[in-house]
Amino acid sequence: MTLTYILIGLAVLLVVVIVGIYNGLIAARMRVKEAWADIDIQLKRRFDLIPNLIETVKGSTNFESDTLEKVIAARTKGMKAHTPTEVGQADIAMKSALGGFFALAESYPDLKSNQNFISLQNELSDTENKIQSARRFYNGVVSEYNTKIQIVPTNIFANMFSFKESEFFELTEGESEARNPVKVKF
Repeated sequence: MTLTYILIGLAVLLVVVIVGIYNGLIAARMRVKEAWADIDIQLKRRFDLIPNLIETVKGSTNFESDTLEKVIAARTKGMKAHTPTEVGQADIAMKSALGGFFALAESYPDLKSNQNFISLQNELSDTENKIQSARRFYNGVVSEYNTKIQIVPTNIFANMFSFKESEFFELTEGESEARNPVKVKF
């Protein structure tokens, strides 16, 4: 009879451990999704600022249309991106386009003194900082999650319940200029 209680106790303990591991994996996966949603929110904020920036530029000057088209194309590419790899590639294109945009804006004194343009530049700069922070947070959460599904004994249950590694948000090699923040000059 005592052996039966011990076996029942061990079975209950095993079930509690498995449920705890499973719930920990679910919580970690949800943190990854939440962190990705934070990146998504900041990218949407950036995408929402760009049309206002373009309209301000169009209204102020005879700004080069090629530069504006690059920014619009980069925005479109970014809005269609969904995976961390796609978003990373779109982010590189956006930073490159915005870098060219702001470099060219330097040669337009009327534009540099336009309060709306200055305000939009400040908002965009703030958004870039928030995107960078959200990326760091996301990569930290992904690292924790991926580590959790690879260590013993969690890896056994992660494989059993089909938990897959999450992708880091990385810039690809060879695109070093995109690693630099967008320069906003006044």
